[in-house]
Amino acid sequence: MNNYISPMYSQHLNEGAAREAGGRSAPRSVKGIWRVLPIEGGFELSYCDEAGNPTLRRVIARELKIGPGKTILGAIDMAHDGYRGFRADRIARVVDAETGETIERNVLDWLTGRAERQAKAERKAFLKAVKEADKPGRRRETNPL
Repeated sequence: MNNYISPMYSQHLNEGAAREAGGRSAPRSVKGIWRVLPIEGGFELSYCDEAGNPTLRRVIARELKIGPGKTILGAIDMAHDGYRGFRADRIARVVDAETGETIERNVLDWLTGRAERQAKAERKAFLKAVKEADKPGRRRETNPL
């Protein structure tokens, strides 16, 4: 991406939003405002689409995107065979395919907690591997390049 175009584009959008708001200045968009947490697992979602139609989706979760005013579960939708974003506020129920646990209340909190627990476990495993590699007498692999 061209770094010169991105700031101008954001500023242009904000100026247009200000005109629509009756001339008042709109808040500037800040790059990096979204927090992305990796999340892994198979879930069955009771989901309402934009039109309010309830659907049952079987997904493989990949990431949880937390941003201003909304949270999106990024997952591979098994029925539609593609990556989709599911708004957390439209998820009525989650069933964890691995454990069978059903979550019908505080779905967003559960998803966030799961993603944070998984990230913590990954960091712990990484630090353990680094510690093992630094033990005396342990031969390090060298980069052949």
